[in-house]
Amino acid sequence: MDAPKRFQPGAAALFLVFFVFCGAALFFMEIHRFAQSPADPSGTVKPFTVFPGETFREIARRLDQENIVQSAWKLRWYARLKGDEKRIQAGEYALSAALTPAAILESLVSGRVILHRVTIPEGFTLSRIATLLAQKGIVDRDRFIQAATDPNIARRLGVNAPSLEGYLFPETYYFPRPASPETVLSAMVKAFFRAFKPQWKRDAAKAGFSLHQIVILASMIEKETGAAFERPLIASVFYNRLRKKMRLQSDPTVIYGMKNFDGNLTRKDLERPTPYNTYQIFGLPPGPIANPGAGALRAAVYPAKTRFLYFVSKNDGTHFFSESLREHRSAVSKHQKKRTSAP
Repeated sequence: MDAPKRFQPGAAALFLVFFVFCGAALFFMEIHRFAQSPADPSGTVKPFTVFPGETFREIARRLDQENIVQSAWKLRWYARLKGDEKRIQAGEYALSAALTPAAILESLVSGRVILHRVTIPEGFTLSRIATLLAQKGIVDRDRFIQAATDPNIARRLGVNAPSLEGYLFPETYYFPRPASPETVLSAMVKAFFRAFKPQWKRDAAKAGFSLHQIVILASMIEKETGAAFERPLIASVFYNRLRKKMRLQSDPTVIYGMKNFDGNLTRKDLERPTPYNTYQIFGLPPGPIANPGAGALRAAVYPAKTRFLYFVSKNDGTHFFSESLREHRSAVSKHQKKRTSAP
């Protein structure tokens, strides 16, 4: 009996293997060629946003539709071969059809997003900061406020307070669009702690004030005057009043405690009890009423040495300071007959 013959692949099978091998080689060569070939060497740069949670299939399709790449499916295959499909980072990018698909993918993976300049003015409240950031498309306003008033987030950022109001340092920042609220808040709070010198905290403690109390005072000083040279004088009035157990009677605190301020502060408003109405309560309000800059923070720690107890606006951006009620009333009669900033 003859021994069984070994199986020998037929010519058709060999041809099929060869065909598949050649096809695969041609496919990989085409994907490589695609990855190194710009869709349009004369293309201009334009913004392209990758949204959080967007799949790479959707991203590739939009890149194709906007003529930034020539083929969505080739880009998907190239990303799959590179292992980059799941590594794309959300954000706004500056892309161009003059870039190779390889360079485009590398940008999306590395997260080299466009950074947008935004300047936070001194004395802005949390609400105004949220509105400004939302207008620039950086954050969602409501989500930003929600995060900034979350005590857990404040604690994670090193702030021992129920809100980050007062700790969002006024400065020029560069943020991606969009950015997470916590990313923006973290940058602002870090800027605050860079600006607030350790010696200030030690000297404030010697004077009997916590960091949070200093921030509250600084926010009031910031809202009372825009004149830098007056800040230590305003601070001295508040210090002197606190020492004498007088009400602080600061209009900006009253305004902060009002839900809908129409720009006209009335006697009735001054008489309405709220936690922030320093015409009705003694001592500091429960929290900062704005986000102070370094000048106001320093003034809150180092007030001028005066005996002033009163000040009234001279209607030119500065104030007249008085030691006695009699002198103050005379200044009110001269400078502002309708009402005063600290009667």
